[in-house]
Amino acid sequence: MGALSYRAAKLAALVNVATIFGLATPALAQTSDINAADTAWMIVATALVLMMTIPGLALFYSGMVRKKNVLATMAQSLVTVATISILWVTFGYSLAFIGDGPWLGTLDRWFLAGMTMDGVNPAAKTIPEALFMLYQMTFAIITVALVAGSVADRMRFSAYILFSTGWFAFVYVPLAHWVWGGGFLAAMGVLDFAGGLVVHLSAGIGGLVAAKVMGRRHGYGSENLAPFDLSLAVIGTGLLWVGWFGFNGGSALAANSRAVMAIVATHLAACAGALTWGAIEWVTRRKPSVLGMISGAVAGLGTITPASGFVAPWHGIVIGVVAGVFCYWACTWLKQRLQYDDSLDVFGVHGIGGMTGTLLAGIFAASAIGGTSGLIEGHPQQVLIQLYGIAATLVWSGGVTYALLKLVSVFVPLRVSPQQELEGLDISQHGEALQ
Repeated sequence: MGALSYRAAKLAALVNVATIFGLATPALAQTSDINAADTAWMIVATALVLMMTIPGLALFYSGMVRKKNVLATMAQSLVTVATISILWVTFGYSLAFIGDGPWLGTLDRWFLAGMTMDGVNPAAKTIPEALFMLYQMTFAIITVALVAGSVADRMRFSAYILFSTGWFAFVYVPLAHWVWGGGFLAAMGVLDFAGGLVVHLSAGIGGLVAAKVMGRRHGYGSENLAPFDLSLAVIGTGLLWVGWFGFNGGSALAANSRAVMAIVATHLAACAGALTWGAIEWVTRRKPSVLGMISGAVAGLGTITPASGFVAPWHGIVIGVVAGVFCYWACTWLKQRLQYDDSLDVFGVHGIGGMTGTLLAGIFAASAIGGTSGLIEGHPQQVLIQLYGIAATLVWSGGVTYALLKLVSVFVPLRVSPQQELEGLDISQHGEALQ
């Protein structure tokens, strides 16, 4: 009996040690039948969304800055991928998607502790949890990278790294939990299929605040700040467009009909946005610009994002047209009226687009597609719920962005010197330049 008791006590001690160090599966880990088709599709979708940042966003952004800042702009996207990936594994995933607290999750998955090969997250029961974690990581990456477009041509690289780290931790992670991780906005019934609030509006308002705090670029309004190479931006747009199929279609978290419907609505919205923006320029300026058409396409993509898994394909066309009109207005009249220098129109395209698409989701949502009815189907309360989500995102992202910029400025100047800005960030920040 003494030997048996000793062995039992020893086994219990080993189990306790394994649990502490994450070698045993905690109670919150659920197991389910891993579906091969769902897993294969989500692997592809994850790769597509990562492609949206590098090389998609890197090319899109760098093609619209001046030649002396091309490499610096690409470097921001590159360092975002590396930094946010590590932070997501360290604490971001756990705080966003583990636990159902109203404000934040738990640290039970700190450094992915307890994650097993066959375990799943309750939000995606037919794919491995590691894949769900990786897919959500790519969303965090591109959201943080989007903000950089507002302060292109003038932000110090060291300041960007500090700011992006803080913005990820204090803006993105809480919002992801509020909307997708079981937080208070999810409990209220806010609709955001793939990131109208979490990605586009949060990045847009964050970019607007950053642009105001940083001030205008040298020569803004008086010198030619034309893009260096729009062909790069067009290639970047194409990569973003295709990647958005994984962004919106993948948010179904399964290889099913809803994913297909989201992809169809996404493509149609991009087409409608590009045509609408180009048509407006044709009427007002006599010529449809390439910059305008790619801006319209991205506006359509961003605006359909929150609604893509809740609406029919023809709604995607309507939403794309609305996106083209509203985002064009924001990038021209509103920008001139408010006198802010948002270098690559992050607020005008993503902020206004995310806000508009979130509201339209509450209008067009079809119960046959997403299980929730909107205004058109006799549920006007959904519009009010969407407005509440918009307000919460605006206040949180805007306020925290401002506080973070002020905090970072205590440790390192946010902006390069006037001389460094004139010679270009490629040379001053990285010691390299295009020839």
